[in-house]
Amino acid sequence: MFVKQISVVLKNIPGMLTVMSELLGKEGVNIRAISVADTSDVSTVRFVVDEPKKALNILKGNDFSVYETDVLAVETPDHPGGLTAVVKPLKDADINIHYLYPFLGRESDQAIVILGVDKVDKAQEVLKQHFINVLGKEIYNL
Repeated sequence: MFVKQISVVLKNIPGMLTVMSELLGKEGVNIRAISVADTSDVSTVRFVVDEPKKALNILKGNDFSVYETDVLAVETPDHPGGLTAVVKPLKDADINIHYLYPFLGRESDQAIVILGVDKVDKAQEVLKQHFINVLGKEIYNL
């Protein structure tokens, strides 16, 4: 399923992630999945929240450099090698995975990952068909 991912570029100094988290938390926005990648000067924080429009408004209103992207939330079998059920059909369809990070908590008895891919529409269709054909269900709906 498509979900909105928010990306924020933060100065790579102590406390910046805390400031962002406190702003969202104070306004009742829950971070459901998060990934942080850093360079020497900045960090890119990618995350999924329960209220993306509200989060965007909060962060933009506080002068954060922020943008929104469609990503996929995919239920992944929770056993050794289970991730293969997600990544192999994408490889077979020539879809590149740019990044992947876990969803925090559980919505079902399976793990959920957030996928950033180069062909998001095609990836959703490939995974939907794969999961219906092999597992009898679609990718997870958050």
